[in-house]
Amino acid sequence: MPTIGIILGSTRPNRVGDQVARWVLDHASRRTDARFELLDLRDHPLPHLDEPMPPSLGQYQNEHTRRWAETIAGYDGFVIVTPEYNHGIPGVLKNALDYVYAEWNNKALGLVSYGGAGGIRSAEQLRLVAAELQMADVRQQVTLSLFTDFKDFKDFQPGDHHLRSLNTMLDQVIAWASALAPLRTAPVATA
Repeated sequence: MPTIGIILGSTRPNRVGDQVARWVLDHASRRTDARFELLDLRDHPLPHLDEPMPPSLGQYQNEHTRRWAETIAGYDGFVIVTPEYNHGIPGVLKNALDYVYAEWNNKALGLVSYGGAGGIRSAEQLRLVAAELQMADVRQQVTLSLFTDFKDFKDFQPGDHHLRSLNTMLDQVIAWASALAPLRTAPVATA
């Protein structure tokens, strides 16, 4: 059974992403075809990327990097819950993605975004980053509007129609995580 990490991609004070991530986890945890765990980036503080070697080489020097690599390696796929900041990805999320490389490879990725325009620009940027990390991002995504899915821009009250998108996205993440399993267990080719 695949294990899927739900990454909460904001660490801001007064963030609303924790409400969204708990909603995703609550609905996902009712499923019997995968295990789901919350990965709050507040619980995994990483300084600005400080590894002397490129992450693609896998020669991690710092203990915080090795801990993060071990955490990410334990998952078969991910759902990233992300806000949109200035038409893009939150810096803390980009930093967390940049820290390691092989640990992201051949894993499925689903996106739940929120913002004034549903966080779609952040989600699109994440798809570009995922491609470079050799992740398989699924088509279905959940886009939440600060105007219609949050009361007074702070209390998450999603419309029931979002559940269909969420369940379809989770179906796709689980299917791809399972399909990619042989690639994650294949021996690494050396040059």
